[in-house]
Amino acid sequence: MSSIRPGTVLQQKVQARRGLMVAGASNALAARLIQQLGFEAVYLTGAGITNTFYGMPDLSFISLTDLAQHTAATRDVVELPIIVDADTGFGNALNVRHTVRTLERAGANAIQLEDQVMPKKCGHFNGKAVIHAAEAASKIKAAVDARMNEDFLIIARTDARAVEGFEAALERAALFAENGADITFVEAPESVAELRRIPQALLMVPQLANVVIGGKTPTLDAAEFATLGFGLVLYANAALQGSVYGMTVALERLRNTGRLDEDSGLVASFAQRQQLVQKDLFDDLNQRYSV
Repeated sequence: MSSIRPGTVLQQKVQARRGLMVAGASNALAARLIQQLGFEAVYLTGAGITNTFYGMPDLSFISLTDLAQHTAATRDVVELPIIVDADTGFGNALNVRHTVRTLERAGANAIQLEDQVMPKKCGHFNGKAVIHAAEAASKIKAAVDARMNEDFLIIARTDARAVEGFEAALERAALFAENGADITFVEAPESVAELRRIPQALLMVPQLANVVIGGKTPTLDAAEFATLGFGLVLYANAALQGSVYGMTVALERLRNTGRLDEDSGLVASFAQRQQLVQKDLFDDLNQRYSV
């Protein structure tokens, strides 16, 4: 394990602006797989937690308590930097302060805050609304002031592209950077030209590109995002969408044939599953503490 704090590692990688690819997890198990596969950071996705924890759409149903529990569980099983999707911060600037303190204690190394009106919606849904820019900026300032460690990163997202237009979204992102945001995130640009413009227009801090599979934003190769100068490239729900597809195919086979074998090519093996959850480690611990 590195002696460098995960937050410092994340800060250094983002500042390089080489398109650090970050996969999203909706639970600790997915986070362990992300680490095992060699990704360098993990993103706890609010949409993914809502979908998997409650079976509901990303319409602001999870609470700070839910998010803190998932953060702590994830921190317990991975050494990677953890970025947490904190939605709108669960209220006003004072609520944001409490959110930052709670999630930092739970093990987060960065949080993402957005400027939507509560109840918020997925950034690629229609019908979004945003709060006044000055209020959003005050929430970012509160988040910056609340953090206990300087390497705890504040990611400021704006959803204004869909509401006020692309130029207004750039203006908001610049305002958030002026108020201390470490990274800014213009959600749901709708063309490659807009993607190219974002890092060029917002040089003061690194930028995050969000790739929503099937969403409003064009998908580029990782090398293209790096060339454009993005600090982070987020695939928030690739694991979730892959797991839904995998579950569907496996369960359809079981339903249709009445059987599902380990060598079907549709499921992880029993051994792979136990390896992922570190069964051997707990066997060793049980042996060590047996009387």
